[in-house]
Formats: sequence, C-alpha cells, structure tokens
Amino acid sequence: MEQLNLDFSFKERLYQQYARIGKSLSSDKRLEILDLLSNGPKSVESISQHSGMTVANVSRHLQILLDAQLVKFNKKGNYVIYSLANPEILEFLMSLWKICEIQLSDIPRIKDELLQKYEDVQTISKNDLLKKMESKTIVVLDIRSKDEYEAGHISGAISVPIEELDEYLQNLPKDVPLAAYCKGPYCVYTTHAVEEMLKKGFTAYRIEEGIHDLLK
Repeated sequence: MEQLNLDFSFKERLYQQYARIGKSLSSDKRLEILDLLSNGPKSVESISQHSGMTVANVSRHLQILLDAQLVKFNKKGNYVIYSLANPEILEFLMSLWKICEIQLSDIPRIKDELLQKYEDVQTISKNDLLKKMESKTIVVLDIRSKDEYEAGHISGAISVPIEELDEYLQNLPKDVPLAAYCKGPYCVYTTHAVEEMLKKGFTAYRIEEGIHDLLK
C-alpha cells in the first residue's frame, strides 16, 4: 500500500507540472503572443504594436509564459527580445490550431464570415502556388514585417510589408499575377491586401495556407 501511495504521489506531481503549461495557455492574449512569436523573435514593444495590447499587459503575459518556460529572451542593445523557447512549441501550436478548427465549429464559421465580406477574393492552394512559382507565372508577396520575413519565408517570395504595399504596386505591371501570404490562414491582412490589389486592377490570390504550412 505504501508503494502504491508513492506511485500516486509521483503521478500527481507529474500532472501538476503538465498543468503549468495548461494554465499558461488559458488566456487568448497569451495564445496571440505565442502565435506572434512563432513568426519570429520580437521585442515587448513590437508585440504591443502587433497585438494592440499595452506594453504593461504584454510584459505581464510574457512573465507568465516565461514561468511556464514557453518563451525565452535575450538582450539586444536597449531592447529585450523574446522568442519561443523551443522549436517543439511551434509544432504544438500548429497542432492546437488544427484541433481547435476540427473540434470547434465556431472557428470555420468565423473564417466564413470573414471571407463573405471579401467575395471577390480568390484563394490559391499550396500545390497550385508551387506549380505557378516553378513556371514563374506568379509573384509571391510576403506581407508580414521585415523581421518576420527574415526569420523565415518561402523561397522566392518578396518582402512587402502591408504598409508598403501601395508603393510597391505603383511600379508593377498590371499583367503580373500576384499571391500574398501572412502569418496564418486566419490573418485578415492577407485578405485585405488581396482586395487592394484587385481594386488596382491586378490578378491576385490569397494563399490559403499560413507561413508554417507553406514551409513544410
């Protein structure tokens, strides 16, 4: 009986450690921060700018993620730069997003609501995209920030942060088909960017997959 109690104590301590991760993920804001960091290292100020949260709130959420050892940091000049603590965390996040999309009917419904607002925006699959890139019949735009592009991008994609898109399009022939991608399949910037391209007379597509799926 004493040995059995010891075994139960071991199991209890083990699940308490697992719960540290679970508790740290119980906030939509912390999930958003992890998603942002999955696209590359960022300062507190950059996370604040991307998320719309205050610097104070970002710092508070980062401390919780640090305690759960999901993120790490290093200093670069006067800035503290945060990143995911381990490449396995990216795999975990991608699995989490996929499970949520399968199990929670609200998620595809929210996606459909977004796409219905942009009825003229067409999507292109990864396979079709790769074929067009191989035949050099399409230009692929990475509309994330420069630092995210430098952290990882599709080979051959051009870095055009969304705030620079209008200027870039001014010098581009209208007969060049375009495709854009951003952080993930639910990134609203991609849909907005493609709509702007269509308004300016370009043939343009929204890439269905997010950056991590594209790099597989």
